[in-house]
Amino acid sequence: MAMSLYYRRLRQLVGHQLLMMPGVAAVIREASGRLLLQEKAAGLGWSLPAGAIEPGEDPTQALRREVLEETGLIVEPQRILGVFGGPQFRHTYRNGDTVEYLVVLYRCNVTGQGTGRLDPETRSLRYFAAAELPQLALPYPEQALFGGD
Repeated sequence: MAMSLYYRRLRQLVGHQLLMMPGVAAVIREASGRLLLQEKAAGLGWSLPAGAIEPGEDPTQALRREVLEETGLIVEPQRILGVFGGPQFRHTYRNGDTVEYLVVLYRCNVTGQGTGRLDPETRSLRYFAAAELPQLALPYPEQALFGGD
């Protein structure tokens, strides 16, 4: 989904300056343990299904919305695997906008399949084993992605 009205208004006020963005990300693993990743259409590489928390949303609502938009899957968050942020979660987009994410990472179970189209920012979806994991856009620890449940 394109940048929300809320974040567009903030950008009008601060330009390309750093914005702190609260976000959520989903760890979705199939029965064999492989991890679902999203390839971003804008050439930004591979990522967990993730996104910003919008005003008025609680983190689990944002997680369900983002996963559905980006993967077409309906998920139920099971537990928080960690909260990540800091300079390694800072990113400058091609247009110059700089953000630093504070991400709540959830382990999720798939409970269904949505009926809508995927968000245009999704180029492809694929499950990866730990040994074949590509570099991710944000450096989540492998233990959080593949650790015991």
